[in-house]
Amino acid sequence: MRVPVITDDAASPAAAPCPPAAPAAATTIAAVHTALPPHRYAQDDLTEPIGDLCLAPGADRGLLRRLHLSTGVRARHLALPIDRYAGLGDFGRSNDAWIAAGLDLGAEAVTGALREAGLEPADVDLLVCNSVTGVATPSLDARLVGRLGLRPDVKRLPVFGLGCVAGAAGLARLHDYLRGHPGDTAVLLTVELCSLTLQRHDDSRANLVAGALFGDGAAALVARGRAVAGQEGSGPTVVATRSHLYPGTGHLMGWDIGAGGFRVVIDEGIPRIVREHLGRPLRAFLADHGLTTGDIGTWVCHPGGPKVLSAVTDVLGLPVEALDSARRSLAAVGNLSSASVLHVLQSHRGPGRPEPGTWGLLMAMGPGFCSEFVLLRW
Repeated sequence: MRVPVITDDAASPAAAPCPPAAPAAATTIAAVHTALPPHRYAQDDLTEPIGDLCLAPGADRGLLRRLHLSTGVRARHLALPIDRYAGLGDFGRSNDAWIAAGLDLGAEAVTGALREAGLEPADVDLLVCNSVTGVATPSLDARLVGRLGLRPDVKRLPVFGLGCVAGAAGLARLHDYLRGHPGDTAVLLTVELCSLTLQRHDDSRANLVAGALFGDGAAALVARGRAVAGQEGSGPTVVATRSHLYPGTGHLMGWDIGAGGFRVVIDEGIPRIVREHLGRPLRAFLADHGLTTGDIGTWVCHPGGPKVLSAVTDVLGLPVEALDSARRSLAAVGNLSSASVLHVLQSHRGPGRPEPGTWGLLMAMGPGFCSEFVLLRW
């Protein structure tokens, strides 16, 4: 909603529009909790073992080592101890490991988020569960209902295919739901075990980039409709959302699915696409709410990688430090795919959170090629 422009005939023809006050919130983010596997490794300690997995014996490891040094990642958590990956053998065993570890991490993430929100499992009305690193029927959410003590009539929505954008898109869809169900509580769970998709003896650049950049983890977010939102004021609240697909870019990111499972597709042109296409739709979204990039005090950006973060900073004209929280997340745990933007959001909660009234923009990009914007207000 735009604020009407007030005309002062004695001064300028029209005063500049001012940022509007936030509307009555439809959705309050009550909690965010990240769960990471116990197997944590320094980046330097993963380079050679991942080389053993991905490269043929005697192959040149120069590119692999350069990638591990250039990603901005200092440490990562893996679903399994690193010495177990060579024995997985095929997609079936990798997917079984995804189910087992994913259920444990998903349960930990949801339990932690509900505890932080001061809620019980029976309070949950909708569970949205996203993953792009494994498949299961019954889905992870169905398997978690009894384990977590959720109600048998809880609404469930398993999501596959959104990739890195799903943390932002999932929050946006929770907001859509809660606008129509203001008395409900909804949970978004993202589970991404990227290490289990690494292809053995595949020296493609995309597979080596994935082996250098991605980590494993899960994150859960609890959102509440306006009729049941708490009054503690910790926020943030969701003001508006927008999705955007970029035509002709569907080949840039995704999976090639074959006998070996999920073979990653990551095109080197993604930073260029970000520079060429991100700015206009994002600025238009903000303008529809009387805002500019300069009005955003907190940027919650998916840490796609150093080149992508630099492209976002450049195309939006942001100070380098605007995306520091994304860079810290990338360094600490790697790129967690859909869980990453929620890991970044968690860092903006609790002590040191933005001052009340601060505008925030949560954003992520993913296969499609697409972006998702969520306008926040603390």
